[in-house]
Amino acid sequence: MADWITACKLADIEAEGVIRFDHGGKTYAIYRSPTDEVFCTDGLCSHEAVHLADGLVMDYEIECPKHSGAFDYRTGEALRMPPCINLQTYQAETDGVDVKIRV
Repeated sequence: MADWITACKLADIEAEGVIRFDHGGKTYAIYRSPTDEVFCTDGLCSHEAVHLADGLVMDYEIECPKHSGAFDYRTGEALRMPPCINLQTYQAETDGVDVKIRV
């Protein structure tokens, strides 16, 4: 059963930014889009398990800091190699103050 948990404050994430969130032995990446929507994916690159929160966010993409692979953080789709396995995505929402994810 999936539960909603409070992951952070919206103010903790810069516009077009990403932060790392660890919960239950798993790492997540939480993104804030240019339109203040929030999204959540696995926190580790599917190529070599590097923390995506150390990567570059631009438009709706996260670039892995190790080999410059890229993912669409809205869908988890691998967009640029070397990653060829998509990221798992998780529901995320904000009330304007808190960010909650469904895990």
